[in-house]
Amino acid sequence: MAKTDPQIERLGQVLHKSLKRLELSTRLDEYGVWPIWNDVVGPAIARNAQPEKIRNGTLFVKVTSPVWMQQLQYMKEMIAEKLNQRLKTNIVRNIFFVVGQVNIETVEVESKPTAQASAAVQDPGLNDDFLESVPDPEIRQAFKRLLRGYSRRHRKN
Repeated sequence: MAKTDPQIERLGQVLHKSLKRLELSTRLDEYGVWPIWNDVVGPAIARNAQPEKIRNGTLFVKVTSPVWMQQLQYMKEMIAEKLNQRLKTNIVRNIFFVVGQVNIETVEVESKPTAQASAAVQDPGLNDDFLESVPDPEIRQAFKRLLRGYSRRHRKN
């Protein structure tokens, strides 16, 4: 039988005490939001809203437009509740939305084309060559949204 030394502690215990003393464990728990965000909110919202930072229980989320900000305001309690359920603790107490550029690379692209994407292929107004000729990515995205909206309204008439 091995002799135990009362002064020897397990590494896990030392780390736990250190994190507690430095008050880092809560901060580490807060950053658990990022890996689950896309799954919790779904692909449509994930393409238009991504978490930016979290401070004292307030999650700051960057959205692509004021329209998305307004829509997500109505859903923020539900989103916070779902995030907290997945995290198994009450980390997100409030969500604050800010309009800005969302990093599309963090969003998983759907494998099958959406109805909008297939309409874009059929619509000559959404010519990829034209869109690629626009050098500024923000302006390119604005053109794409404008042309898709025009295409939808024009089909209805």
